Amino acid sequence: MGLTVPRRTACLSCGADGLVDVLSLGLMPLANAYREAGATGDEPRFPLEVACCPGCSLVQLRHVVPPEAMFSDYLYFSSYSVSMLAHAERLAETLVAERRLDGRSLVMEVASNDGYLLQYFRRDGVPVLGIEPAANVAAVARDTRQIPTLVEYFGREMGRQLADGGQRADVLLGLNVMAHVPDINSFLGGVAAVLAPGGVAVIEAPYVRDMVEKTEFDTIYHEHIFYFSVTAVARAVERHGLVLERVDRVPVHGGSLRLYIARGTAHGPSAQALLDEEARLGLDRPEYYAGFRRAVEQIRSDMIDTVARLRGGGATIGGYGAAAKATILLNYCGLSSPAIAFVADRSPHKQGRLMPGAGIPIVAPEIIRARQPEYVVLFVWNIKDEVLRQEAAYREAGGRFIVAVPQVRIE
Repeated sequence: MGLTVPRRTACLSCGADGLVDVLSLGLMPLANAYREAGATGDEPRFPLEVACCPGCSLVQLRHVVPPEAMFSDYLYFSSYSVSMLAHAERLAETLVAERRLDGRSLVMEVASNDGYLLQYFRRDGVPVLGIEPAANVAAVARDTRQIPTLVEYFGREMGRQLADGGQRADVLLGLNVMAHVPDINSFLGGVAAVLAPGGVAVIEAPYVRDMVEKTEFDTIYHEHIFYFSVTAVARAVERHGLVLERVDRVPVHGGSLRLYIARGTAHGPSAQALLDEEARLGLDRPEYYAGFRRAVEQIRSDMIDTVARLRGGGATIGGYGAAAKATILLNYCGLSSPAIAFVADRSPHKQGRLMPGAGIPIVAPEIIRARQPEYVVLFVWNIKDEVLRQEAAYREAGGRFIVAVPQVRIE
């Protein structure tokens, strides 16, 4: 891929110039670009730098890789996480009850993946429509779960087309997608266009406050262009005649915001309370992020030292979770094979491939118990409890997990 991406100085949301640097992770491969075993040649790498807008406070990447380079053929399938399925089912049940959804309603989802969320609305008799740009993932939703799915990118034009065609959303869902969209104003314009009267968009995105306070630097990768505060979202939606009707903090993905976005003129009480809290903490100013870089660098130093010490003592180290988080941690710390012998993952779509940039083979979780390495790096710390339950036999046999976030420790 002979692709170069320019370094930006202007905000992608409000257009203000003069972005302020927060953190640089150096040159990184695309986090979900898993290569076939035996692949040779250089992997494309791009700068991974985070900055804060002094105008609207939105934290964002300085270098934006075109979505087509990342999402046209995608290997992340939400259904392979038991935790994500449970989270999706709870959300669907809550919205069906709170919004009184029935057979006359329409629920749309942007970046609907393999239908893991919409299946629960369909089960309850609520009409659904998925919008998913990755054709291979959309095919699973259509063919396996019978979820009608458009293979498209969502934005202002598509929102207008759907509305003009008589398809307006009583609920528009967007879980972990708004952070991925370079043209956030087109995305929000599409939201404003497609909502039915009284409709609401329910958007989930990782909370930048949790990222900073818990040093979750491995959630930074090229797919995640934005790192949202409530303040930054409020300023963005206001430009499109929208308000934050409600905001909840939810624990998924290490700490996220669940944003209820609707037409209106005033933010709701829960949103205003968080806006006031962020103002007191300083999230609306670049200075808030000053200590983040030092904490991230400490994790890198500690992780490199821990792996070297354990390997020096003759230990074998594996990994669990071939997630984007793993790509970032491995490459930022310069870890590859044989320091990390393998990375186990439940998804058969990833098994047999290699970790981006590190060349570590991805295997089925059964390999952990078959090979019984002394240590396993738990890359997917956000579903730690789920993994520890699944790997109880490994732990009972003496195996231990290394967790790097929010600080390096052995459990």
